[in-house]
Amino acid sequence: MSAVDTSYQDRRGIIGTLGRDGLIQIILVANTFIMLVPILIMIFSAFKSTPEIFKSPFSVPDFTNVVNFVKIWTQTNFLRYLFNSFVVTGASMALILTLGTMAAYALARYKFWGAGFILMFFIAGLTLPLKLAIIPLFMLMRDLGILNNQLSLIFVYTAMGLPSTVFIMTGFIRTLPNELEDAARMDGASEARIMWAIMLPLVRPAMVIAGIQNVVPIWNDFFFPLVFIQNDALKTLPQGLTTFMGEYTTDWGVLFAGLTLSAAPIIVIYIVLSKQFISGMTSGAIK
Repeated sequence: MSAVDTSYQDRRGIIGTLGRDGLIQIILVANTFIMLVPILIMIFSAFKSTPEIFKSPFSVPDFTNVVNFVKIWTQTNFLRYLFNSFVVTGASMALILTLGTMAAYALARYKFWGAGFILMFFIAGLTLPLKLAIIPLFMLMRDLGILNNQLSLIFVYTAMGLPSTVFIMTGFIRTLPNELEDAARMDGASEARIMWAIMLPLVRPAMVIAGIQNVVPIWNDFFFPLVFIQNDALKTLPQGLTTFMGEYTTDWGVLFAGLTLSAAPIIVIYIVLSKQFISGMTSGAIK
């Protein structure tokens, strides 16, 4: 093969690579546009009145017009719904990460009879939608006396989030070297101290992944609060926002303002967790 043919093939390879990279970039930009446009429309609509939303839904609003946000804070139970969502989501995530990490550590590090079956039992939970068991769950919560109580939501969300958390954490813990624990045992550290003082900082990236995967569906869930909660003072945000829609008329500006405020915390949490994920991966690699 001559030098000219080799150079020609190299140029074709470079052009092909650039073409693939350009196509990937176009797809990513288009995907970003598709994801951001509904969010921008929601934010723009929060600063408009109902006639303005229907007349010019895509126009840039007057961002000094905060009438809808004032109505949300002063004339509705939005703060109560927001507080309830924080309580339910925070308690559920605390239980999911605590119990999931402990179970994953035991399954990944200790050899005992039935460990594989227990892990498969958790993994099977990923394939079974919990909503299929809504009637037995309703009867169970009724018999336990926690129907129309936030504990019912916390228990359901914890059960719903444990399978994915155990799956993620078990796989991550198995990749960590055993020498760290062996050295700690030689120094006289207890099993509990090894887990919380040595392993927990190392598995932080996996905990962040599990947290991101579970916090969004819990925060946005509408189905289980609709079934288990009837008291208006106990409703979470997705369920509470439906009260802003009237039977005959709806103040769409106030509704979009509520949607914007309800989306803000989860977006901030997602950004913070993403930064912690990057720093955790970096520190773990350095260690």
